[in-house]
Amino acid sequence: MSSMRGLVQFIADLRNARARELEEKRINKELANIRQKFKSEKLDGYQKKKYVCKLLYIYIQGYNVDFGHLEAVNLISATKYSEKQIGYLAVTLFLHEQHELLHLVVNSIRKDLLDHNELNNCLALHAVANVGGREMGEALSADVHRLLISPTSKSFVKKKAALTLLRLYRKHPAIIQREWAERIVSLMDDPDMGVVLSVTSLVMALIQDNPEAFKGSYVKAAQRLRKIVIESDISPDYLYYKVPCPWIQVKFLKLLQYYPASEDSHVRDIIRDSLQAIMQAATETPKNVQQNNAQNAVLFEAINLLIHLDTEHQLMMQISSKLGKFIQSRETNVRYLGLDAMTHFAARSVTLDPIKRHQNVVVASLRDRDISVRRKGLDLLYSMCDTTNAQPIVNELLKYLQTADFSIREEMTLKIAILTEKYATDAQWYIDITLRLLAMAGDHVSDEVWQRVVQIVTNNEELQPYAAQHIFSYLKAETCHDTVVKIGGYVLGEFGHLIADNKGCSPIEQLMVLQTKMISAPDPTRALLLSTFVKFVNLFPEIKPQLLQMFQFYSHSPDSELQQRACEYLTIATLPTDDLLRTICDEMPPFSERASILLQRLHKKSAGTSERRTWVVGGKDANADEKEILIAQQTGLKRSFTTIVNGTPTGTNGTTGTNGTNGSAVKPAQTGTSSAAKDLEGLDMNGHTDMGMPNLASAAHLSPDWEMGYEQMFFANEGVLYEDPQIQVGIRAEYRGHLGVVKLYFTNKASFSIGSFTTTLDNKSSPDLKIDTKSLPESSIEAGSQGQQTIVCTCNAPFSEPPTIRISYLAGALQGYTLKLPILAHRFMDPSDLSAEDFFKRWKQIGGGPLEAQSTFGLRNSSAAMNEQYIRDTVAGFRWRILENVDPNPKNIVGCAVLQLEKGKTGCLLRLEPNHQQKMFRLTIRATQESIPKTLLGQMQERLARGSPV
Repeated sequence: MSSMRGLVQFIADLRNARARELEEKRINKELANIRQKFKSEKLDGYQKKKYVCKLLYIYIQGYNVDFGHLEAVNLISATKYSEKQIGYLAVTLFLHEQHELLHLVVNSIRKDLLDHNELNNCLALHAVANVGGREMGEALSADVHRLLISPTSKSFVKKKAALTLLRLYRKHPAIIQREWAERIVSLMDDPDMGVVLSVTSLVMALIQDNPEAFKGSYVKAAQRLRKIVIESDISPDYLYYKVPCPWIQVKFLKLLQYYPASEDSHVRDIIRDSLQAIMQAATETPKNVQQNNAQNAVLFEAINLLIHLDTEHQLMMQISSKLGKFIQSRETNVRYLGLDAMTHFAARSVTLDPIKRHQNVVVASLRDRDISVRRKGLDLLYSMCDTTNAQPIVNELLKYLQTADFSIREEMTLKIAILTEKYATDAQWYIDITLRLLAMAGDHVSDEVWQRVVQIVTNNEELQPYAAQHIFSYLKAETCHDTVVKIGGYVLGEFGHLIADNKGCSPIEQLMVLQTKMISAPDPTRALLLSTFVKFVNLFPEIKPQLLQMFQFYSHSPDSELQQRACEYLTIATLPTDDLLRTICDEMPPFSERASILLQRLHKKSAGTSERRTWVVGGKDANADEKEILIAQQTGLKRSFTTIVNGTPTGTNGTTGTNGTNGSAVKPAQTGTSSAAKDLEGLDMNGHTDMGMPNLASAAHLSPDWEMGYEQMFFANEGVLYEDPQIQVGIRAEYRGHLGVVKLYFTNKASFSIGSFTTTLDNKSSPDLKIDTKSLPESSIEAGSQGQQTIVCTCNAPFSEPPTIRISYLAGALQGYTLKLPILAHRFMDPSDLSAEDFFKRWKQIGGGPLEAQSTFGLRNSSAAMNEQYIRDTVAGFRWRILENVDPNPKNIVGCAVLQLEKGKTGCLLRLEPNHQQKMFRLTIRATQESIPKTLLGQMQERLARGSPV
C-alpha cells in the first residue's frame, strides 16, 4: 500500500473533500481515468492492482462500480502474492454467487486449491466461502474436502477448509457427499485444537440433519471433553484465563445434546466424570471477569446437558438451586443464561415444583432493564405454567402487557392465549381472560388468536350464551378494537339468538351496536358484519326491514367485495320463500381439528435458526417426543398436546355458511383424527436436506473377507476375527448364563502409529440383545502396540441378527472395516441331560403350535456331503446335549438345552432326522416360550444346509 502513492493521494483527496459534491467530482474524475487506462493501455500486474485497489476503495465508500471486474478476475491468476491477494479481495466484494463472471474464476480457484502454497490455498478458500453458490460449491467442494483431510495440509488450512465446507453446506446441503461422513468425524481427534473446533462446528451442522451418519462423533466428543477437563491434555496456548479452551468445551457439550443419553455405561461414565469436574470447578466465583465469563459459558452448557440427560434426580435438584441464584445475579448475561437454562429445565423436568419456588423472581424479570432478559422471563413463565399456577401467571402477564415492549407484545399475546386455553379449569374464566386480552392487546393480536376463540366457543355449547353476552358488553363500549368487533360479529351471528331475551340484548339493540362499529371498521370487518346481518335475517325476522336497508346501502359500495356480498345477500333475503336462506344460514357445525393453530404459529416463530435446539419452549408435554421436536424445528410445525377447553371437539365438517371468503372467521379443519405419524404426512422429515448417508457400521456394509474369521469363531471362544497387513483383530469371549463378556484386541502390525482409531457398534437385535461397552481403545495405537475394547452382552430374548462393528483409523488415508461379531443366540445356551422317559414326556407336554418350529430342507450345495460326524459336531456346537439311545432310529439326533435369559431359563428340545440317501433334513425344535423355536431353528438350518466339505 505504501508503494502505491497514487492510491494514497487519492484517499487523501477524498478525506480532504469539504462537501459531498467535491467528493463525487473527485471520484468521477478518477473513475473516468481508470476506465480510460483499462481501455487504451496494456497494463502490467502492478498497475492493474493499483487501479483495482482504487475501485475497491470507491466501492466500499458506497459508490457503484460497474466496470473493472474482469481485470480483478485476471489478477487471481497472477504469480505475485500481493496481486493475487487484491484479485481475490475484489472478487469477494464485486461478485455474488449468481454473477455472470463467476464461472471464469472457478478454474483459477481450483488451481490455487491444488497448489502446494498454503497462502494460495487460504485465499482460494476465502473466496469459495464468501462467494460460493451452488455451481461453485458443486465444482470445488471435493477440492475443499481434499484440503481438509490431507495429511500434508497445515492446521490453519484445515481450519479454513472445515469452515468453508460449513458455509457451503448451509447454503446448499447436497454438496456434502455421503462417503465423507466418517472421514470428517475422524478429524475430531486432530492434535490441533483449532482444527477440532472448526471440524466440530461442521459436524454439529451435519448432525442436525443426519444424526445417524455422524453418531461416531458422540463418543469422540465425550472422550475429548474428558481429556480436556480431567486429564488437562491441552496446550498452554489454549488456556483462556485458566479455563482450558472454553469454546471447544461448549461445542462438545452442545453436540452431546443432539443425541439421547447413551446406552453404553462406559460412555455415560466418561460424560458424568466430565460434568462433575465442570460443576466442581464452578464452585468458586473468580474475581477476574474474563475467567468468570468463560467459566460460566462452560457451566451453563454443562447444566443444559445434565437437563438433557435427566439421569440423576438429586443432581437435578442441585441444578434448580444453582439456577435460582443465577437468575437473581447482578450481571445481565448471567440472568439471561440462568433464565434460559431454567426454561430448558422446565421443558424436561417431570415436576415443576423446584422451579415454582422462584416464580416471584421470574415474574420480576419481566420488568428487567434488558429486553433479552424480559424475553427469556416470558419464555420461562410460559414453560413453568400448569393448572396450579396458571391464573396468577396469566394475570401477571396481562398486567405487564400494558407496558411491555411493542416488539414482544404479539408473542406475549400468543402465549397468554395458549396458557388460558390450555390450563383453563373454568370456561367462563377462559372467556373473561381472552376477551380482556383481545381488548387490551389491540393491533398485536394475530388472526389465529381470535379465530381460536371462535373454534372453542363453537365447539362448547354450554359456553355459547355466556360468550355472546360477554362479547356484546364489550361491543357496547365507546372504543372497541377491530379484533373484538370481528369476534363479536361472528359470535352474535351464530349465537345472538341465545341472549335476545336478555335485558338490553334485543335483536334491534344488537343490530344498532354492530351498525355503530361498522362505520369506522375496515372493509374486511365490514364484509364479516354483512354476513352477520344476513344471519340476523334468518334469526330475527322482526328486524328484516332495517337489515335490508343495510344491504341496499352497501350494494353501492366502491369496494367490490362489499358490493358483491350486499347484492347477493339482498337477493337471498328478498326471495319469495325462506328455504334457501335457512339452508345457507344454518348453524355452523363444531370444528374438527388435530392441532392448535396457536401452537403452530408459536413454533413457526422459532423455526429456521441455523443451530437447532433439542427442545422447544414449553412444558414437558411439549417436549415428550425428541424426534418430533426436531421435526418441529425443521418444518415450523408442532403437534398440539392441548385439548379444547372442557373437552376435545367432535362433529363433522361443515361449510363456511354465509361468511364467504374474506369474512370467514375460521375455516373448518379436516375431519377425522389420526396418529402423530399421520399428522406429519407429507412433511420433509429431514428438514431442508436428505443426504441419505449410510450407516457404515451396519451389516449392509460388511468388508471383503469378513466371513473367514467369523466362520472360524462361530463356535470358538478365542481366535482371530480379522487380519490384514496393517491390523489384526483378535477376540476372546466368555459366557455365563444370560451374560457374556467379549474382549476385542486391535493390534497395529504396521511400522508406524495409526490415529483416530474409532469403533462403532451396530446392534440390530436390540432390545433382545443388550450390549454395553466397559472400555474403549485409545484413539492412537503405536506400531506393534495393541488396543482393547470390552463388551458386555445381556440376552433378554432369542435374537437372530448378530451385532456388527465398524473399525476405522487414519494411516495416511482413512481405513475402515465392518465386521460381524460372533455373538449369537446359541452362546447363551447350556447343554442339559434328560432321560428318554423324561424327554418324551416333556416333548408331549410342550406340544405343537407356536411352541414348535419344524423345517424340512436339503443341502444348498450338491457337491457337499452329509457327514454324520459333521452333523453331530454342528449340533453340539450349538450347545445342545446330544441324548444317546432316546430316539428309536439310531441315526436321528435328539438334543436338550436350556436357553439362559435375563428373566429366567427356558427349556429347549430338539429332534433332527437326517436322510442320507436324499441329502435331506427334518429339524424340529420345541421350547416352553414362543418365538424361541423359530429363532433357534433358523440359525441351525442355515448351518446344517451347508453340509460337510468332501
